[in-house]
This record gives sequence, C-alpha cells and structure tokens, in this order.
Amino acid sequence: MSDHVYNVLFLCNANSARSIMGEAILNRVGAGRFKAYSAGARPKGSVNPFALQLLESLNYDTSFARSKSWDEFSRPDAPRMSFVFTVCDNTANESCPVWPGHPMTALWAVPDPAKASGTEAERHLAFADAYRMLNNRIAVFTNLPMASLDHLALQQHLDDIGRGEPLPN
Repeated sequence: MSDHVYNVLFLCNANSARSIMGEAILNRVGAGRFKAYSAGARPKGSVNPFALQLLESLNYDTSFARSKSWDEFSRPDAPRMSFVFTVCDNTANESCPVWPGHPMTALWAVPDPAKASGTEAERHLAFADAYRMLNNRIAVFTNLPMASLDHLALQQHLDDIGRGEPLPN
C-alpha cells in the first residue's frame, strides 16, 4: 500500500452545504489516504445550519467548517490537489481557476438541499438525501484501485461515479 495522500477539493457555488459535507465525509472515510478540502465560487460566508446539524448528529467534528473562496486553493502555496469534484451544476458552468498540479476533475452534481422548501422535517430530509448521495459516491471513490488504474480509466470511473452509474467489476 502506498503512503501517498491524495488531496481532494470539493467545489460548489456557496460552499455552505454540499461541498462542506463532501469534505467532512472524505476526511472521515478516507483518513490516511485522502485529505479533503472545500471551497466555493461565490462563498456565502457561513455554513448552512442544517448541514452543520446533520454532520454533528452523525458525530462529525464541524470545527473545520467555514465557507471560503476557491481562490485559496489556486494560489501557488496552496495544497496541490489530486482531484477536484464539483458537487453542483451551477459551479460546473463557472470559469474555474487553473489548479496547481492539474488535478483530475469530475462533476458529481447533487441537488441543492439549501433550496428545499416545506416543513423543517422536509428540509432536514433534503440534507440527509444530499449527504447519502455524497457518502455513497465517496465510498465508491475511496475504494478505487488508484495505483492500478491508468489516467483514462480513472477519469472514466470518476465520471461514472458522478452519474451514479455502477462501476464495472
């Protein structure tokens, strides 16, 4: 097994819910193999309270969580990313910075739970659903045999994960 740690950046427009959840999940599931970060094109400046409440209810330490600009990760002194996953459709259409190291990228769009309406229970359910989708995709991602996949095969797997397609055996 390699001692290499892969840096992963989760992007969203506001960096207030989905990308924060992705960062939390990967840092737990991929501890030791992956280091996750999150950022936004136009950060909201605060983390959505429903996202924080969900993560805390699942025993995540949320002290890391802050809404920040993706500019932090495009600087020369920023951590070099191996992967950049965009978790919302809006950000996929943005003109992204050039990431140092030219990481692999993929669109892993997840419906925005912050746009959910209805009762408080229905809004909590939207956040739980977004969490489930991210958790499932991250579980598949962390189990990819990174060392044995060439660049094209790995990119295909990343795109398939984002579409929710099963990976070939």
